[in-house]
Amino acid sequence: MYRFPEVGSLDFPKASFSKKSMSSTDCFLPNGVNLEDLLEGLRSLSWGAADILMAYARGSKPPYGFPMELEIEDNPGGPVSAADLAVNSWLLDGINSKFPTATWKLLSEENAKEEFVEGLSACNGWIWILDPLDGTKDFIKGTGEYAVHLALVNDHHLKMGVVLIPEKEELWFGVLGEGAWCENRLGEKRNVKFSNRTQISEMILVASKSHRDKTLSQLMERISPGETKGIGSVGCKVGTILRGEADFYISLSGKTAPKDWDMAAPEAVLRAAGGGFTHADGRPLSYNKDNYEQRGCLIVSHGKNHDLICKLAEDEIKKLDPFFEI
Repeated sequence: MYRFPEVGSLDFPKASFSKKSMSSTDCFLPNGVNLEDLLEGLRSLSWGAADILMAYARGSKPPYGFPMELEIEDNPGGPVSAADLAVNSWLLDGINSKFPTATWKLLSEENAKEEFVEGLSACNGWIWILDPLDGTKDFIKGTGEYAVHLALVNDHHLKMGVVLIPEKEELWFGVLGEGAWCENRLGEKRNVKFSNRTQISEMILVASKSHRDKTLSQLMERISPGETKGIGSVGCKVGTILRGEADFYISLSGKTAPKDWDMAAPEAVLRAAGGGFTHADGRPLSYNKDNYEQRGCLIVSHGKNHDLICKLAEDEIKKLDPFFEI
């Protein structure tokens, strides 16, 4: 089996810490880390991850010494490819290398079982939650609808998130209390552009292509949006909302449930932009708990009439399944 490069064999320039006085935003970060340095480090690592994924997607030799073969393993939670593992290694090792003194832990989809055994889910401190490849099935099929998620959580609550959509050359940042924006490889920024649609009958619902059961299909019909689009990856779905191409998304757990790494980074970016991301009964999401699952009915929207969408979804679910835990 291929052994991924050790931290010391990869070229991760250390982040240079500014001596300027910390802003109010820096106060939410661990000691020794300021926001400007953190964002710059995340930019570098994210575009490196994009290079890795796009090389695998095109059958080219990946950079940074990762194996060329796109080996795929079928697991109960879904397929895991060499691309997942390469980006997982690149980002986790990179964060540790760039910020060696930061007092945070690192949790990813690929190490979750190991970390759960070690009790990381009970940790109340700083934790990065990573999904190195959200939308693995779409990645393998070549649809381009895949993303990388990275979110920073403290005491089970989101502080910031990054969603990378390589095939659109989009790097979305969201800092709670500060705002959200998108950058391309050149560092050019653009703002979030929510649509002006406010009536549910006019809104565009973005839906899962591969995780849609009978109850969710019935719920979508009863809510009756103006249009429904099928998109892979939660990050890509939220991307359509941030661009104004869609207005809301519904996640409904069944035999399986989305995990923290599916939702954390997209939520951070959307909420930082002013959107809504809650359970249908209005409860906020909480992270790094309960086996990392996000069960129930989750409503994700541009924020306009979010409460109305939640109320409608809650009422209709109760009719469809009175025992469903919202």
